[in-house]
Amino acid sequence: MDIAEQSYSLTYTDWMLTETQFAPERLHSRETVFTIGNGYLGTRGSFEEGYPNAWAATFIHGVYDDVPIVYTELVNCPDWLPLTITINGDRFHMSEGEILHYERQLDLRRAVLIRSVRWRSPTGNTVDLTFERFASLADQHVLGLRCQVTSVDFEGVVEIQSSINGYPENQGFNHWELLNQGKTNRGVWLNVRTRTSRIELAIASSMTISEVTPSLQVANAPGYPTLGTSLTLSPGQTVTVENLVVIFTSREVEKPVETAQQKLAELSPYPILRDAHEQAWSNVWQQSDILIEGDTKAQLAVRYNLFQLLISAPYHDDRVSIPAKTLSGFGYRGHIFWDTEIFILPFFILTQPAIARNLLTYRYHTLDGARRKAAHYGYKGAMYAWESAGTGDEVTPRWALPNDPYGEDIRIWCRDQEIHITADITYASWYYWYTTGDDAWMRDYGAEIILDGAVFWMSRVEWNTKKERYEIREVIGADEYHEHVNNNAFTNRMAQWHLEKAIIVYDWLHDCYPEHAAALEEKLQLTSGRRSRWQDIANNLWIPFNSSTGLIEQFEGFFNLEDIDLESYEPRSKSMQTILGIEGANRRQVLKQPDVLMLLYLMRQSQEFPYSKEILEKNWDYYAPRTDITYGSSLGPAIHAILASDLNKTTEAYARFMQAALVDLEDTRNNAAEGIHGASAGGIWQAVVLGFGGVQLTSDGPVANPHLPPGWTRLKFKLHWHGTWHEFDFRAKDKKMATGFTRTGEVSVGEEVQESRQEPEFAAAPPEFAAAPSASPSFVPSLDIHGVIFDLDGVLTDTAEYHYQSWQRLANEEGLPFDRQANEALRGVSRRESLMKIIGDRAYTEAQIQEMMDRKNRYYLELIQQITPNDLLPGSLNLLQELRQEGMKVAIGSASKNARTVIEKLGIASLIDAIADGYSVQHPKPAPDLFLFAAQELGLQPRQCVVFEDATAGIEAALAGGMWAVGLGPSERVGKAHVILPSLAEIHWAELKHRLRLAATK
Repeated sequence: MDIAEQSYSLTYTDWMLTETQFAPERLHSRETVFTIGNGYLGTRGSFEEGYPNAWAATFIHGVYDDVPIVYTELVNCPDWLPLTITINGDRFHMSEGEILHYERQLDLRRAVLIRSVRWRSPTGNTVDLTFERFASLADQHVLGLRCQVTSVDFEGVVEIQSSINGYPENQGFNHWELLNQGKTNRGVWLNVRTRTSRIELAIASSMTISEVTPSLQVANAPGYPTLGTSLTLSPGQTVTVENLVVIFTSREVEKPVETAQQKLAELSPYPILRDAHEQAWSNVWQQSDILIEGDTKAQLAVRYNLFQLLISAPYHDDRVSIPAKTLSGFGYRGHIFWDTEIFILPFFILTQPAIARNLLTYRYHTLDGARRKAAHYGYKGAMYAWESAGTGDEVTPRWALPNDPYGEDIRIWCRDQEIHITADITYASWYYWYTTGDDAWMRDYGAEIILDGAVFWMSRVEWNTKKERYEIREVIGADEYHEHVNNNAFTNRMAQWHLEKAIIVYDWLHDCYPEHAAALEEKLQLTSGRRSRWQDIANNLWIPFNSSTGLIEQFEGFFNLEDIDLESYEPRSKSMQTILGIEGANRRQVLKQPDVLMLLYLMRQSQEFPYSKEILEKNWDYYAPRTDITYGSSLGPAIHAILASDLNKTTEAYARFMQAALVDLEDTRNNAAEGIHGASAGGIWQAVVLGFGGVQLTSDGPVANPHLPPGWTRLKFKLHWHGTWHEFDFRAKDKKMATGFTRTGEVSVGEEVQESRQEPEFAAAPPEFAAAPSASPSFVPSLDIHGVIFDLDGVLTDTAEYHYQSWQRLANEEGLPFDRQANEALRGVSRRESLMKIIGDRAYTEAQIQEMMDRKNRYYLELIQQITPNDLLPGSLNLLQELRQEGMKVAIGSASKNARTVIEKLGIASLIDAIADGYSVQHPKPAPDLFLFAAQELGLQPRQCVVFEDATAGIEAALAGGMWAVGLGPSERVGKAHVILPSLAEIHWAELKHRLRLAATK
C-alpha cells in the first residue's frame, strides 16, 4: 500500500522517497540521504551540474590513503557525475534562473535515483530535465547516468558536456596524482594514483545521444577528460543523453586502464544494464526486505536504512568492511569501528550470510595490524584497533581540535582504552558460526581471531592480590562520557565471555581438526597451560554486580559519582558532554549511550550471566533515565527500543525506534551531512526483528514472541539459519491491540516433531497460541466442515525415507550401529533425542553433537531437493483438486520444519491456503496447538475443520482441539480417529463426507 506521508519536504511511500522542494540549507545532508551504491562504491547525491560548496564524493571500498602525519582516510575518488547542459548560452544551474518544478526520488526497490526539474533560464527559455543514475548491482564496476532534455518553449542550441573530474578533494586535500588520460572509440578515460598508498584507479566513460545523431567532440584538459556535443531543439522535442562509466582499481586487477577500456567497449546499452541491475536488486530484496503494514513512515524508513546497509556491503571482497559512515560521507574518515560487528553484522548474518562472511574475514586479514597494536602497548596476542582502515593498524586520531579556537587540543583516549572491540569481534564471529554452521570459516579464519584475542586478554588483565580477583583497569566502556575507569562491567564481562568461547573453540578445533589445532598452537604459542589460564581468568574476573539489589555498577565507583536529573536540562539541542564539558560529564552519572544495558542486550541472546528479566528491569529503571539518549550517541536509541519492547514499554520502544529510523532522513542530530549512521541503520533492523518481532536464536533455529507497536497490522521478514530460509509473518488480529498475532514460519530442515524448548517470558503468549482444553470422550462435533488440514509426511507424501537415509549416512561415517529397525524408534522423536538414541553410550562433546545434528540436516536438505510432483502419494492430488472445486479451505498442519520447501517441490502450493509448520507454535503434537493455529489461519472454528493424520500423536492433537479426525494407516496407530482409511487412494470428498456423517451419528 502506498500512502504518502510528508515531512521536511520529504514524501514517504512504501518504496519511494521523494524530495518535493530543493532547500540549499539542507544541501549536504540531502547529499547523504540520496547516496547510491553497489557494495563496491558509494556516490553521494550531489547534482550532476554541480552546486556551490557541494560535497560531491564517490568512495570505493579499500581505497585508503594518508594525509601526511595527520591521519589515514578513505579517499574521495574521481567524480563520474559531471554533466553540463547549456541552453542558448545559459548553463543550467539550480542556483541560477528560476526553478518552476523540482522533484528528486530515490526508488529503493530499483535502486535508481531520479531528479526532475523544470527550469527557466535567465534569458527566458524553459526546459524540462530528468536525470537518472544507478550503480549497477549486477556488475559492480559499471555505473549509469541518463539525462532527458525537453524544450518546453524554445527553439535553439543545446550544448551537452559529460566529464570525469580527476581533482576530487577530501575536504581540502587531494589524494590523487595524475598518471595519464586519453580517448578511445567509445569514449574517454583517466588514470590516477593515490599519493602514499600507491593505489591506481582507472575510469572510462562513454556518451550516446538518442533521437539525434550529433558528432561528439573530445576535450582533454589535464585531469578532466570531456565528451561534448551541440544540437538544436524545437518546442516539445526531447533528446536523451546516456553515460556509461566503468571503474577499476589496482586492488582488483593488475592493469586498471586496459581492463576499464575493454569493459567499456563491451558494455550493453543503458536499458539492458539497468534491467540487469534492477533484477539483481529484486533478488537481494527477496532475502532482506521487511514488510510493515499500517505505518507507511516506518515502512519507508526501515527499507531506507536497509538500503543504505546493502549498498555499502562488500559482495565480492573480504579485505574490506563497512565504515561507520558507510560509503556516504567524510565522517570518521572511512574508518571501521565496532559498529560493524555489533550493530550491522546481525542483519547480514541472518539475511546475507555471504556478505557477513566477507565482513568478518576482513578482521582475519587485519590480524597482523591488531598484533602490532598489542605489541606497541606491551601486550601479547591480537588487540584490535578502535578505528581500523586497510591494514588493521590503529588509525584513531590521537588529538582533536577544540571548538574554541583558543582552547587546548583534546586528547582522544579511545585508541588506548576502548579495548572491548577485541571481544566485540569475537562476539560477532561466534554468532556467525552459531547461525550459519560455517565450520570451514571458523576453522580457517575465526578460530585464529578468537584464540589470539584470548591471548591478548590473558596479558591485559591484572591480578588484585588483596581482593584475589582479576581486574581490567584504565579503560573506556561502551559509554564514552567516562574515561580512565576501572573494571567497567561491559568490558570485563565481554572479556570473560570471549575467554569462555575461546576455550570452546580451542577444544572444538582439537576434536574436529587436530591438524589445524596443531598449526595454530605453534603459530600462537598456545598450550594446555594457557587454556587453563584462560579458564582461571574467566572464573575469577570481577564483574561489579550486586546480587542483592540486582544492579550492575557500570564501573568501579560509578555509584559514587554525582547523580543527575536529565529532565532538568530540557529542552536542549546539545549533548550533555557539550553542556557539562568533558570533565563535568566524567564526574556525573550521565551516559553517552547504553553501557550496562548494552551488556544485558548482548547477553540477552544466549540468556547468559548477568542477564535475566528481573536484572534487566532493575537496571533499565536505573540507567535509562541517566542516558543521554537524544544527543549522546546515535548507537543508543535502537538498543533502548529493543529493551523497552522486551519490557512491554511499547510507547517508549516505538519512540526510540523512530528516533533511530529517522536520524538521517530527517537529520534529527544535525550531522547527516557527514554520512549515514551505519550502526543506527543496523540497530533498526535489530529493533524490528529482535525487538518487535521478538526473535530469539535457539539451537533448533529462530523462535519468536512478537509484540508489534500500535498501528502495525502486519510484520513480515525472512531469516537464514543453517542453510535454510525461515519466513515470519505476524498479523495483528485487532488493529487497536498489539498482542494478537498469527505467524507462519518457513524454517530449517529437521524432524517431523519439533523439539520442545523454552521461549522468552517477556510477553504473555498471544491467546491464540494457548492450548485448547482437551475434548471430553463423548465429544461429537457438528458436521459443519469448511476446512481440511493435512499432515504432510505420510499423508500427502513420504519423506521418512529421506530421514532414514540421512541418519544412516551419519551413522556410517561415525561407525555407529544403525538400521531400519532402529530407525522405527525415531518416529515422532526430536532431532537431538534421535541422535542420542543412535549414539547410545558413546561419549561426544556438545560441539560434536551439534555438528552431527547439523551434518544430518545438510544430508536431509540435499535429499529433499530431489522431490517432485511424482512424490505425491496416490490419491493426494485428486483429493486436493476436489476440495478446491468444492470451495473448501485447505491447510497444512505439519511439525516438519521444511514444510514449505516440500510443498513447493510437490507442486501443490496453489492448492494450499495456509501453512502451520514446525515453527508456528511452541508445543508439538499431541498438543492441539498446531492444528488450532492452522484453523485460525483459515479463519475457521476448530469444529469446522477435519484433520488427516497418520500418527497417533496427530490424531490425539486433532481430537484435543475439537476437530474431526481422519486416520490413515493401521487401527493400532490411528484407531481413535472418526474415520480410518488405508490411504488416500481412490478417496473422494463426497464419499468421505458421507462416512463422517455416519461417524457423527454413532
